[in-house]
Amino acid sequence: MFEPPVQRLIDELSRLPGIGAKSAQRLAFYLLNADEVDARRLSDAITDMRSSVHLCARCFNVTGDVECSICSDLRRDTKLVCVVERVQDIPVIERTQEFRGRYHVLGGAISPIAGIGPEQLRMKELFGRVDNEGIEEVIAATNPTLEGDTTALYLARLLKPLGVKVTRLASGLPVGGDIDYADEITLGRALTGRQEL
Repeated sequence: MFEPPVQRLIDELSRLPGIGAKSAQRLAFYLLNADEVDARRLSDAITDMRSSVHLCARCFNVTGDVECSICSDLRRDTKLVCVVERVQDIPVIERTQEFRGRYHVLGGAISPIAGIGPEQLRMKELFGRVDNEGIEEVIAATNPTLEGDTTALYLARLLKPLGVKVTRLASGLPVGGDIDYADEITLGRALTGRQEL
């Protein structure tokens, strides 16, 4: 429909989550009409991110170093780990200023319908950390969905026999919602009032 370079950009933008064909078209034409400096700055930011950011060797958060700033912070409680589904969940929990432990990013949640089992998640790495780091409590901060609850129960079933206390975020989070949509007060109360599974 449009010139091939413009159509290619529209097609690529529409592949982004939450961006439909109309939004992709608006963004493409915005970038086409933007100053060269602004468009180049966006391009450089994407290229720089892709080349310099990778996953933390310990928790799988994003970082530019071997370990992320949270894992390398000596003031953090190394015996307490908050397990989240996605990297995007970490800043949301951090904004509550209620959690002083470390994190572990699973990379999703157990979902048999989608073909995601424990093998597709970073469960093995979590159990390795429990053995190697002497973790005493794991907070299952998975989303309050069927998949998130299944993942939390799976963690509890396997970690409790190892002597690890497994807790779940308390009420206050909407059922069926995502953690990254919760406000800091609600999430802070959920962290403070967590219960053992």
